[in-house]
Amino acid sequence: MAVDLAENLAPTHAQNAQDAAALRRVFESITAESCPQFYNFHMHTLCSDGRLTPEALIQQAVELGLQGLAITDHHSVSGYRQAQQWLDAQPSVPAPQLWTGTEISAALLEDEVHILAYAFDPDHAALQPYLQSETATGDLYAAAQVIQTIHQAGGLAILAHPARYKRSVEQLIPAAAALGIDGIETYYAYGGNPSPWRPSPQETERVGALGRQHALLGSCGTDTHGLSLLQRI
Repeated sequence: MAVDLAENLAPTHAQNAQDAAALRRVFESITAESCPQFYNFHMHTLCSDGRLTPEALIQQAVELGLQGLAITDHHSVSGYRQAQQWLDAQPSVPAPQLWTGTEISAALLEDEVHILAYAFDPDHAALQPYLQSETATGDLYAAAQVIQTIHQAGGLAILAHPARYKRSVEQLIPAAAALGIDGIETYYAYGGNPSPWRPSPQETERVGALGRQHALLGSCGTDTHGLSLLQRI
């Protein structure tokens, strides 16, 4: 029985590792021009606090010609699953790469931050306490535990919008790096809802410099909660 189980799990683990490696390569190439026309790694659906259905989101991604994306509903992978089901039912549609994603609340330096998880096994047992549509409590709420669990599930951990918290980026990014986080959301629009969407220059420079200093990957995303993947709200 144990041998059969290992054989059944092996393809899943292998695919998961390939997905994570592919996403790492994308993050290594991300620039200020990557989002939202080519990649978008921060979007929400009705499965958390967004306004788009997962099916509408992935259809819009296809229409925009996105090369890759992740749906990052808070503490849920339901949006990802529904979007992937839609893609699977449309074999003739030129589909972008859809990675698993979720956004997890966590405590870092006595501040609540959001950690984006990507390219993980959504069925991994260790991750399930974080996928119950609500913030975990106790030891599970610690950023160190969140990052460790994402890694256990084969994924990448990214600190979302580092310049939106009470603590400064100069405090949070080194602390997150010390805990083993893989990267930071380097390109993000702060302080409004610009149209067209564009990352905030001053914050991008600060965050990007710290990311390079700590050898972190850089991500980008619109943090869409509204009806257009080209804007935040």
